[in-house]
Amino acid sequence: MSRAAHDVLIVGAGIGGLTLALELHKRGIACRVFETAPEIKAVGAKNSTRRTPEQTAMAKFWEATAPAVYWPVARAVAAVPARDVTANARLLAIAAMAMDDALIAVFDAKYTYNLWRPITAIRNGDADGNDATERDPSWTPFIDTPMHPEYPCAHCIVSASLGAVLQAELGSGPTPTLSSASSTAGGAVRTWRSVGDFVREVAEARICDGVHYRFSTEVGVSMGKQIGELAVKSFPKPIR
Repeated sequence: MSRAAHDVLIVGAGIGGLTLALELHKRGIACRVFETAPEIKAVGAKNSTRRTPEQTAMAKFWEATAPAVYWPVARAVAAVPARDVTANARLLAIAAMAMDDALIAVFDAKYTYNLWRPITAIRNGDADGNDATERDPSWTPFIDTPMHPEYPCAHCIVSASLGAVLQAELGSGPTPTLSSASSTAGGAVRTWRSVGDFVREVAEARICDGVHYRFSTEVGVSMGKQIGELAVKSFPKPIR
């Protein structure tokens, strides 16, 4: 009997994490070990000297969580000249379905894995079994930590699900300028030249906010992309 393929993600490179990785390797099971608290500690701190002004602007923008920050991106595609109302109705319906499904999936995952947020990891760095991390009891993230588990990144899964729907709609054609405004950034407007730029910015912003690890943003983007593609595939085809 052939062995099933595995891709195990281990969070934390402490004694426990490395021991588990070694045992899995001995059994022929592929795994990846992530140690990301130091990155968040540096760029995600409230008074970080490593975060650039652009990263700070980006982080403040994507502190916003309401649907209002995502829908203008979808409407930028709907506003392309020569599109008809039925095509736009279908596009916005698929986008809504994808983002709603993404939220269901991400909160199911969050409460399944129940992973601690960076603020908890960094303030308890002396108790994680990793000699390379140190406790910083006064560390504070750039924005207030959301009151639900860390993994995976909800912003990332929602933006990537929307991105997959928009990319399917655009195909290989030109991409209009995508834009949105944020209530948490004083109404500031940000623009993106491609769907990929939009999705990547959201993921990077949540790291700079100090509330998500990089691996969590990567998983969130991957989940969102699959959910968006499934929404496109599942939605009834237009009748011509």
